[in-house]
Amino acid sequence: MGRYEIAAQEDRSAPRTRLSIPAQLRQSGGRPFQTVVNDLSLSGFSATAVSRLHVGTVCWLTLPGLEAQQAEVIWWEDSMCGCAFAQLLSPIVHDNILTRYRGDGVYKG
Repeated sequence: MGRYEIAAQEDRSAPRTRLSIPAQLRQSGGRPFQTVVNDLSLSGFSATAVSRLHVGTVCWLTLPGLEAQQAEVIWWEDSMCGCAFAQLLSPIVHDNILTRYRGDGVYKG
């Protein structure tokens, strides 16, 4: 296993913060669609995805005020997907996102 894979496994035990963040999700080569991020950690997120996303699909998550983050679909079930970021989120970026949202989906920037 590479350094990221080891770190990602360690970070999966870190608490996931439940949120409600309006965002855009785009499969590689596809058009973006509106989504809601339901939880977030340094290594990934879960979000709504009405259309089926296949495991292993590369996608891009764009949160308000941030650059698109590359991720890979890990699971999809009942219009929800779980994705792992290609690069761990910076703890500073992660903390800023948590500070901006209080679970109500309202941007506090």
